[in-house]
Amino acid sequence: MDAPAQVATSQLKTLPQIGPQKSLLALLFPYFLVAPTLILIFVFTIWPTTQTVIGSLYKPPLTVRQQEQFVGLQNYVDLFDSSRTTRPDISAVFTKILVNTLVFTTSTVLVSVPVAFIFALLLNRKIRYLGIWRFSLFYPALLPLIGAASIWSFIYADTIGLANTVLRSFGLPTVQWLNIQSMSLLSVIIVIIWKQTGYYMIFYLAGLQSIPRDIYEAADLDGANIWQQIRFITLPLLRRTTLFIMVVAFTAGFQMVEQLEALGLGGPNDSSNLLLYYVFQKFSDPRNWGYVNAITVILLLILMLFTVTNFYFFEWRRIREDEH
Repeated sequence: MDAPAQVATSQLKTLPQIGPQKSLLALLFPYFLVAPTLILIFVFTIWPTTQTVIGSLYKPPLTVRQQEQFVGLQNYVDLFDSSRTTRPDISAVFTKILVNTLVFTTSTVLVSVPVAFIFALLLNRKIRYLGIWRFSLFYPALLPLIGAASIWSFIYADTIGLANTVLRSFGLPTVQWLNIQSMSLLSVIIVIIWKQTGYYMIFYLAGLQSIPRDIYEAADLDGANIWQQIRFITLPLLRRTTLFIMVVAFTAGFQMVEQLEALGLGGPNDSSNLLLYYVFQKFSDPRNWGYVNAITVILLLILMLFTVTNFYFFEWRRIREDEH
């Protein structure tokens, strides 16, 4: 071997070698970064969900000396058939509360989301006192949940409530907003629409301000009116914003608990009761745990169905259309 080759070989031997431990650390480093998030997801999402699904397949013991009994899907069947369950007080009202939840969620979303979009359109322009208008519409979203519900419980009060006071001033009959079955659910829906519309408006307003003004100026030159600009420019460009708002709105509708605590406790006769609040009411009795877990699983499945449906209509179908 000649001298230059010997020098090069000796230099290679003196270079620091990357050992297997350092290579393994470099390989596992990305997993270390995501490990805290994965641990939190497992502890607070995957593990409780798994335990809930497993618990819904068992019937808890009636006494401390008995053991829990595996019943499969019988808890789910019992929820819809009160004649076959040991807790008819639960299954007798479950269908009614399920319908209440679907009506409540659908109504609040179908009203609050379009109204939030209209508010965002109105405030996305130069008007006098713009800051005051934005704050007044967004302020309900800043209130604590219990605080907002307490304000409306005073408004709905039978004798001294603001709503009935206004009705009496016009010579109209008063209404028992929270004490009659035909009005209790509607009263709660009004509160949630008032509470959430300003919150959704902020997202739409941010989306509108991210759209370049050049697009609208070009549309004006082509003769497009305001409605055509909204239909063919604004709504398509806000598709992902609408998807996000719809998912948040549906999820919030199925997670309503605090407002019901201050607005009649879901009564009278469960006329304004919702699924998650009903779970909260029944969870304290261990004999109900099988049915409570089954109701929770049904609630999770409904949320998953709504989320997948929203994603299909607002995102995946558009991707398929773009591919074709």
